Amino acid sequence: MFGSVPDRGHDSSGISVPVLIPCTFLWRNGGRSVALCGTFTRWSGSIPMSPVEGRDDVFQVVCNLTPGNHQYKFCVDGVWRHDESQPFITGDYGLVNTILIREPDMIPSTYSHQPPDMDVDYDVVMPPEAVPRISVTDLEVSRHRISLFLSTHNAYELLPESGKIIALDVNLPVKQAFHILYEQGISVAPLWDFCKGQFVGVLSALDFILILKELGSHGSNLTEEELETHTIAAWKEGGKLHLTRTMDGNGASFSRRHLVHAGPNDCLKDVALKILQNKVATVPIIHFSSQDGSVPQLLHLASLSGILKCIYRYFRHSSSSLPVLQQPICSIPCGTWVPKIGDSKPFAMLRPNASLSAALALLVQAGVSSIPIVDDNGSLLDIYSRSDITALAKDKVYAQIRLDEMSILEALRLGQDANSPHGVFNGQRCQMCLRSDPLHEVMKRLANPGVRRLIIVEAGSNRVEGIISLSDVFKFLLGYPEFVGHHFT
Repeated sequence: MFGSVPDRGHDSSGISVPVLIPCTFLWRNGGRSVALCGTFTRWSGSIPMSPVEGRDDVFQVVCNLTPGNHQYKFCVDGVWRHDESQPFITGDYGLVNTILIREPDMIPSTYSHQPPDMDVDYDVVMPPEAVPRISVTDLEVSRHRISLFLSTHNAYELLPESGKIIALDVNLPVKQAFHILYEQGISVAPLWDFCKGQFVGVLSALDFILILKELGSHGSNLTEEELETHTIAAWKEGGKLHLTRTMDGNGASFSRRHLVHAGPNDCLKDVALKILQNKVATVPIIHFSSQDGSVPQLLHLASLSGILKCIYRYFRHSSSSLPVLQQPICSIPCGTWVPKIGDSKPFAMLRPNASLSAALALLVQAGVSSIPIVDDNGSLLDIYSRSDITALAKDKVYAQIRLDEMSILEALRLGQDANSPHGVFNGQRCQMCLRSDPLHEVMKRLANPGVRRLIIVEAGSNRVEGIISLSDVFKFLLGYPEFVGHHFT
C-alpha cells in the first residue's frame, strides 16, 4: 500500500517539479490492524499498513515524503503507539517517532545518500530526464549471457523434488472437469486420450470462459442439461472452434493445433520460446519411454515463472554481470503502459460495477489474461484474471446467474473466503510495483509461484500506470522479434 503527500521541488532550469522520496515504514511488533499517521498526513488521517508476505507480525507501507523532518505514530488495533526501537521525542501528540529525509542529488545515472535515521528503504522518483539509460552494448551483453544460460540448461532442472500433476481424460464431462479445476486450485490441466494412448491437448480457464459465453448466447447449441454430459472431446472438436471464431473481432479463422509440448532434454530457451510463440501459459514436459512414442510420461508443466526462477537463482549473486537488471522498468521497452493523451493504443481496464459478461468478452477479444479493476480516479481496486472464472464452478453458480447481470465485484467475492474482506490488499491477489523499480526486483517478484504479472502503480495514489507480465520480461530479455532493432540511448 502506498500513501503520499504533496511536494514541490526545482529542476536545474529553476522550473518547479515534484520531488518525492518513497519511504518504507515498518511496524515489527504485531497486531491485527496497523495504520500510520504523522505530520505528512497533517495528523488528520491514517494510512493503512499491509502485512509483509510470510510475516503476520510485520506490517509495512510506502509513503512519498518531502525532504526534511517528519514525525509519525502507529495505530495498532485502535491504540496509538510509537516504535521504541526507532528515534522518538515528546511532541504535541505525546511520544512520536522522528525521521529525517535528506534531499538527494539528482544525478542522471547514479546518486548517493546518507543512511536514513530509521528502518526505511527509499529511493528517488526521478523525472524522465534523470532516468538512467542502458547502452546498446550493455543490452547485448545481458541478452547474450541470459541466452547462453538458457541454452546450456535443460527442462529437467524445472522438475520439483516432489509434487503432483493432474491430467483429465477427454471423455470426462465438461462440468465435472471444471469442478476438478476449482477443487484442485488450478487453471489448466493436460488432456489424455485413452483410445490413442497419448496426451492430446490442454483444458484451460479460457475454455470455461468460452463455454459460459456459449451458455449465455440466445443462439446457443449447448444447454445446461447438455453440459452435464457434454465431454471435453466434444467441446474441443466443435464448440470451441465455432465460438472462438464468433467472438474474434476480425472474423479470422482458427485452425486446430496439436499439443505443444517439450522433452526433458530440451534446453530452457527452446521451452520459453515455445510458450511465447504459441501464446500458452504452460508447456507439458513429456518423456517417451519407447522410441516410437507409445509410452508417454507426463513429468511437469513448464511455465515462464519456473524458468525465470532458474535465471534469478543463477544470477542473483552476480547481477552486475547483467547491466540490464539494474535498469528501472520505465526506462526499457517492457510491459504494457497506460497510453498518454493522444496515444491511440488501448489499455484494458474496467470499473467494479461492470458486468461479468463485459469482462469475459474483453479477456477474449483483447487477448489478455487479466484486467485491472479501478475506481473513477483510475486507482487500483482489484484484478480479474482468466483463472478467476473457475470460482463459478463452486456450487454450480454458473447455472444460477446471468453473466450480464453479475458484476465483476460480485464474481470476485465468489472466489474469496466468506470471512475475508474484499479488496486489493486482501492476500496476494494484486502484486504491484513502481515504475522506478529495477528489472531485477521485478524478476524476483515474478519468479514467485502463482505470480504471472505485476500491476505498475503510481506511488501514493495507486493509479494504474501499466502491467508487466512474465511474457513481457522474456520477450525483452530474449530480444523477441517485437524488440529486435529497438534503439537505446
